[in-house]
This record gives sequence, C-alpha cells and structure tokens, in this order.
Amino acid sequence: MAGKPTSRWFASWKRAIIDTFTSSSIKYTAIEMNERSVGPAEFHALEVQPRKMSMMDAAGGTDIGGAEVDTTNAKPIALMDKEALGAESSSLASFEGDEPTEEERHTLRKVSDKLPWSAFLVAMVELCERFTYYGLSGPFQNYIQNSYHDPNGLPGAIGLGETGATGLTDFFQFWCYVTPILGAIVSDQYLGKYNTILYFSIVYSCGVLILVCTALPTAIEHGAALGGIIVAMIVIGLGTGGIKSNVSPLIAEQYRGTKQTIKVLKSGERVIVDPGVTIQRIYMIFYMCINVGSLSSIATTEMEQHTGFWTAYLLCFCLFLVGIAVLLAGKKHYIVRPPRGSVIPNAFKAMWIGLRNKGNMEAAKPSYQEEYGRKYKTPWNDLFVEEIERALVACRVFVFYPIYWVVYSQMLNNFISQAGVMELHGIPNDIMQNIDPLTIIIFIPIMDRLVYPLFRKFGIPFRPITRITMGFVFAALSMAYAAIVQHLIYISPPCYNAPLACPAANETSPNQVHVAVQTPAYLLIGLSEIFASITGLEYAFTKAPPSMKSFVMSIFLLQSAFGSALGIALAPTAKDPKLVWMYTGLGIATIITAGLFWICFRKYNATEESMNALEDKGEKAVMADQIGGLGHRGMSVGGNTDARDMEEARGNAHSTGLMKNPV
Repeated sequence: MAGKPTSRWFASWKRAIIDTFTSSSIKYTAIEMNERSVGPAEFHALEVQPRKMSMMDAAGGTDIGGAEVDTTNAKPIALMDKEALGAESSSLASFEGDEPTEEERHTLRKVSDKLPWSAFLVAMVELCERFTYYGLSGPFQNYIQNSYHDPNGLPGAIGLGETGATGLTDFFQFWCYVTPILGAIVSDQYLGKYNTILYFSIVYSCGVLILVCTALPTAIEHGAALGGIIVAMIVIGLGTGGIKSNVSPLIAEQYRGTKQTIKVLKSGERVIVDPGVTIQRIYMIFYMCINVGSLSSIATTEMEQHTGFWTAYLLCFCLFLVGIAVLLAGKKHYIVRPPRGSVIPNAFKAMWIGLRNKGNMEAAKPSYQEEYGRKYKTPWNDLFVEEIERALVACRVFVFYPIYWVVYSQMLNNFISQAGVMELHGIPNDIMQNIDPLTIIIFIPIMDRLVYPLFRKFGIPFRPITRITMGFVFAALSMAYAAIVQHLIYISPPCYNAPLACPAANETSPNQVHVAVQTPAYLLIGLSEIFASITGLEYAFTKAPPSMKSFVMSIFLLQSAFGSALGIALAPTAKDPKLVWMYTGLGIATIITAGLFWICFRKYNATEESMNALEDKGEKAVMADQIGGLGHRGMSVGGNTDARDMEEARGNAHSTGLMKNPV
C-alpha cells in the first residue's frame, strides 16, 4: 500500500514531462514550417514517434501557432487536417495520397502510376494477334500482285498486278475496320469485352487456317488461291473486328485510378500521380506491343521467298494459338466489366432527342424534361447525357482521321510496289516496311521516358489535340518524301518513268536507285503513328462513357475503314507514271487536314482535364447502377464481384444521388 502513492506520483511526473515535450514538438513542427520555410518533402520526411512527437496528449488542448486545438481524439500529426494546424499552417502542401491543390497542379511534376500486371497480359494477347495480322498482310501485296513462278523472280501466287493487289488489300483494310462496330455492339450489349475477344478469336483462327490451306503449292496450281484469300480475308476481318474494338479499352480498364494524388518519391521530390499520364503510358506500351508483333513480317517475307507462302501463314496460325492460350490462362487476373444491355440504343435515343431539339443535348436530360414538361421517356440520368456529349466531341475529332489512314495504307501496298522497281541487293521488296515498327519501338521509350516528362517538368502542355496535329504533319512529310523518291526512280535508267516495262530492262532490271532511299518515308510514318494513332486510342478511351468504351473505340477504328475506301478510289492512280502526283496530292491534302484540324479543335486542349473529370463520376454511376439493379453482375476480377469497389460505389451513390436503375 505504501508504494502506490509513489507510483502515482512517478506516473504524474512522467506524464507532465511527456506533455511538455509533445507540446513543444508539435509547435515546432507547425510553426517552423512557416518561419524556417521547411520544404514539403522535408516535412514529409519527419518521422514522428507515438507519445513523443506524433501524438498530442489526450489531457487537453495544445496551443499551436496561436490557435486552440481540441486534442481529445488525438491523431498522428501526419494525418491531421491542415485546418487543425491553424492559420499559420494554412499554406501547407497536401499530404501524400491527398488530391493536389490548384497551386500544386501547376507546379508539381505529373508522373504515371504503377501499371497492373493484368494490363501486360492483355498487351501480350494483342502482340500475338498483331503478329498474326501483320505476318499475314505483309506478304499479301506480292501474293496477289505477282504470278506463281514470276519471271522477275518475285514471290507470288495470283498475278492480279499492282492495281488489283492494291484494291484487294485496301478492301481487306476496309473490312477489318468496319467489323469493329459489330464487335462493339456484341460486347457492350451482350457478351462483355473478354468473352467477345475469346469467341471472335476462334473465328479469326478459322480464317487463318483457310489461308494456310489455300496457299499450299497444290492449291495454287489448281487455282484455289484467289477464292481462298477472299474467303480468308472476310473471315479474318470478322474475327479481328471483334478483337480490335475490345482489346484497346480492356487494357486501359485494368487500371482503376481516376483521381490525381500526391506522392513523395524516394528522392524527396513531391509529384502528382496522374491517371491521364498513366493511360497515356498504357497506350504507349500497348502500341509498342502492336509494333513488336508487326515485326513478324520480317520473318514471313523471308519465308515467302525461300519456303513458300503457306509456311509463313502457318507460323502466324501457331502464334495466334499462343495468344488464345494467354487469354485463357490470365482470365482470373483480368478486371472484367459486364455488358450494360440497352446502353447503345439509349445513347442513340438521347442523340435523337437532341437533334429533335435543334442539336440541344440538354433536352435529353431528365432534369430538363421535368423543368419544361416531360415529352420523352428517359431511362437515364443527367450524367449519362453529359457523357454522350463528351463522346460526341471525340467523334468529331475522329472525322479528320480518314485522310491520315489513306497515307498510312501506302506503306502496306504502294511503298512495297515502289521498292519492287528499285535495286534490292538480295532482300525482299516487302521487308522495308518493318522500318516503321522498328521506328516506333525505338522512339516510344524515348518519348515516354524523356520527351514527354521533359515537357511536363518545364510546364509545357503537350495535350492530345497538339499531338494529333503533329502526327498529321509527319504523315504529310512522309508523302512529300515518297514523291521525291518516286521522282528519283522516274529520272533513273534503264526504264525511267516505265520501270521494268522497257526493252532495256528485259522485265527484270530495276531502275538504278537503291532501296535504302525509302527509309525516311517509313521513319516519318512511324513518328506520325506515335503522335496521331496512339493519341487517337487514348482519346477514344478517355472520352467514352464507361459503358460505351468499345463502341466509341469502334468509331475511331471505323475511320480507318473510310481511309481504306478512299484508298480504293485512289487505286487507279497507283500506276506509272502517275505516282509522283498521287504522293504529292496526298501530302498536300494531309497538311491542309492538319491545319483545319488544329483550327477546329485546339480549344479542347484547354478543357482536357475538365472533360476527363467526368470519368470518375461515370465510374461511380456505373457501379451504383450495378448495385441498384445489377449488383450480382458487378465489376469483377476473374468473374468474382469486387466487394471493395461495390462498397465504395454504394457510399458514393448515396452521397451523390446516383443510385438509379441501369441505363
């Protein structure tokens, strides 16, 4: 009993010392940040230990910076709101994990978030599909243009000539970019992205198998090659349509961040983790995988010359089966969103209401209907209409792409024919097209790791509209250079403007221009893709409503079909001696397109972040709808409902009034 008063006295004495030390420590942390201008990184580096510096004593308030602070519910100082530090500390920067302030948005460097592994699995699937696609289409020009046992020594099978081959390859391009509309509708309304990709992959593989069988020497000799390639093109185009419109949004959906947050690097530098920069990086990696796959044409163009077309197509078939295997093996790792049923018909209905009201999309909003008298049944909310308006902005941007895709398609047909009348020095005439993917593979890391971060570091905005315009300019320069190369061919012996067609050539001697002269044309096309094509994919994803990602992506891909249709119309001019004027005309048309595009859409650079801010609202609305009506089919990983997402969406839905029936 005698020892207890002493113990109480010792405990009180110890508490008094700790209280004094804690109070002075907190005051130092708050006041010294202002008086000594301690930097944000230095402040975050302070390690505050429990009961010494980080925890305010629960016995009473502590005077911090002249303000009384209630410390009954004590927190670590690193978690305190900035207001709790008083007026003296009102200018403190955001804490790690917080959203940045407006000042921080303009001063801190923006960086990419860490990418999920499931995104890399999707990229691998796309790599295998593109390996197959480009491995097949690379030899198409020779396969169709040149005859079997061609007298010039060029590999061939059908013998339709340059005009016929260009027309048929343009048809294939057109078909491959029309069918994504079908794939998008099937995905967004019925099967979802994953299942659509899987089922259409099976269709795709059947088309490749048809091509392999009809490219066998026996089949070619019996005249099956032409019918076989037409059937194969139709089936492969149908399959690729179901894949293309869904794999692009699927890879971006693997990343779930929607808000900018503060992060402190190991170096102490404070940066902003930006979802926009992350999506940009995802599509850079995605596009690099596409071009790694497209290098397959190096192998297939060599194989067509030395072992036959059928072996080249068989290689593609085998790699496509690998892609299907990766798709199946990674199923449990993918974030898969379910189809939303009637969302596409509802979108068209909302646009129809807007058109009926002189283009005023506000008329399609339920709030507008309630205010001015309900005329239409609107099973959607106001946010859905705002998202449709944002998607329409993207669709207007895409209208300028067809001329770009006409330029791009020259690499797949007329550039190959151009190389065929130049000095090849033992290499296949269609191997030069691989300079394009090599350019992309080399320059994507340079742009992603050096150029774009340098622009962000110095506060120079390089937003989507600017990047797309730059892509159009590079495409125009490529056509200008191709016209110069064609002029060099026409002024060179032995046949001048009739290559391989004069007696001096004996139909085997090309004009005396080295094929390496073509290199800059492919390089410029590759640079144009980094700016125009990658940014187009990014724009299609970020501007599409969450429930219509595949459909808006298919609208972007459809522009390539329109470009192929223009290419078919230009096919009659793709012959000597008109090729200089064809390339010149395309170059002029593309540079005019770049100027008009910039004039029409540069204003959207200023509203880029505000338009993307709708994405977060849209995600909450989608998940709220899933809870309200389709909760049992909510967003899942490997088919299992993600409870954390559902709980978060439930709270957001109740707090924002977004708990509505499915659109």
